[in-house]
Amino acid sequence: MYKDDYKKWLDAELIDFDLKKELQDIADDDDAIKERFAVSLKFGTAGLRGTLGAGTNRMNIWVVRQATQGIADWVKTQGGTQTVAISYDSRLKGWTFAKDAASVLAANGINVRLYDELMPVPALSFATRYYKCNAGIMVTASHNPAKYNGYKAYGPDGCQMTDDAADIVYQAIQKTDVLTGAKFMDFAEGVEKGLIKFVGNDCKEALYEAIEKRQVRPGLCRSAGLKLVYSPLNGTGLVPVTRVLKDMGITDITIVPEQEYPNGYFTTCSYPNPEIFEALAKGLELAKEVGADLMLATDPDADRVGIAMKCPDGSYELVSGNEMGVLLLDYICAGRIEKGTMPKDPVAVMSIVSTPLADEVAKHYGVELRHTLTGFKWIGDQIARLEEKGEEERFIFGFEESYGYLAGPYVRDKDAVIGSMLICEMAAYYRSIGSSIKERLEEIYAQYGRYLNKVDSYEFPGLTGMDKMNSIMAKLRNDPPKDFAGDKVVKVTDYTKPEETGLPKANVLIYGLEDGATVVVRPSGTEPKIKAYYTTKGKDLAAAQAKKDELASAVKPLFE
Repeated sequence: MYKDDYKKWLDAELIDFDLKKELQDIADDDDAIKERFAVSLKFGTAGLRGTLGAGTNRMNIWVVRQATQGIADWVKTQGGTQTVAISYDSRLKGWTFAKDAASVLAANGINVRLYDELMPVPALSFATRYYKCNAGIMVTASHNPAKYNGYKAYGPDGCQMTDDAADIVYQAIQKTDVLTGAKFMDFAEGVEKGLIKFVGNDCKEALYEAIEKRQVRPGLCRSAGLKLVYSPLNGTGLVPVTRVLKDMGITDITIVPEQEYPNGYFTTCSYPNPEIFEALAKGLELAKEVGADLMLATDPDADRVGIAMKCPDGSYELVSGNEMGVLLLDYICAGRIEKGTMPKDPVAVMSIVSTPLADEVAKHYGVELRHTLTGFKWIGDQIARLEEKGEEERFIFGFEESYGYLAGPYVRDKDAVIGSMLICEMAAYYRSIGSSIKERLEEIYAQYGRYLNKVDSYEFPGLTGMDKMNSIMAKLRNDPPKDFAGDKVVKVTDYTKPEETGLPKANVLIYGLEDGATVVVRPSGTEPKIKAYYTTKGKDLAAAQAKKDELASAVKPLFE
């Protein structure tokens, strides 16, 4: 079957030169053919993501057109404005995929609002809401290496698609021939007919206004003298992040020159993920050189932001997503109480794999902290529930341990632009009172206890990877460990049982241990890997780390 599909693609006149060349080059390599054609990229709530190249298991214009026809079929059943917003980041083929998606939608009689420049995830979520769209499309592979691209799909609320909607779209995709099934109109014709329009300046300015409105201490940064090094990691962050920071009064910004402008090859960091040290290495060198207070980096689609903070001895230390989530929650709560801008009955939200230290901080400030499944759409869902009651302003902050933050209900996805703004404002504030982010973090640990949160990932590549992951999860579920490194398991929470958790079904297991530590096991929704999350608490960092190491050693054999 896969050989038939390969031959069909190879013989098709409409296949473009570079894909045709790739197909010709693998003519005698059965494994390479099988890997490209034995399966198709699966469309789910995170849309599509895969390696660029030829075949049904690759990202290319034909797979993008097929997916967009599925979106179009779904939108046509929705009524409303019959409009879809589209954005794209700096990845290879990003503009091509965005344009082709617009052309398919236009051919289906659907209106398109397309950004005329690369813009991040939060801008797409905002435009989807601003133009009252039926759906949104973001062409991105987030923080994956350069050989990847992807396609995130959004619902009318600006949140990533729900399971039900994604399933309907997937069924429509299944009925669409990948090479000939999608309707298609020349892009220029779509523009000429008024079906394809660019996102207006009114929408762009409204986004900046919504973000800047969420400053905790407006005006503070103008006199704080914060010195910043920033890297957009060759992605979409440069324009929006520097615009917002300059508007709020931060002008001493040194951009990492090799990572300033869009470059889908990511030549200076093979894995453009601000969670990892290698991605921040260039920025850290520059920060030391100029003596910056803070080094900040956003990922290519600017929905995640990572930082390195300056320590009292002049060195720089990376801050984890959990630590930054806690720092921002603490800063927003204290600042809004001080300024009298804290809403009545404030609500914050975090994912179930994030740190319980946030629960302690929220309790201290009298904030309700809700727990959701992993995936920022669930935080967006909590905002939507508040919005239904006309109470969206109660939402003050949401975060995930994977460096995603949002303050305010103006979008429904994580936003590195507002994350950057608030991190810089927080750093400027602590600088202005003779302190620092590092000092405040140590105060938080002294007050609530030394928590440690770490994540280990286990990769399962290839066509058999998914089967291996499924069998590991099944074994952990059906025959759960009695202990980890001698620490007895006292509670197992299985998130495939909504009746027990009160949350939607998810493939997540949480083991509560006798001494208070937790181990969370969860397959990634976008990559062939299983993640193990550890939360430990000790009298100091060394004790918490030693406990984590013990647990990790006990867990590792389970994934072999």
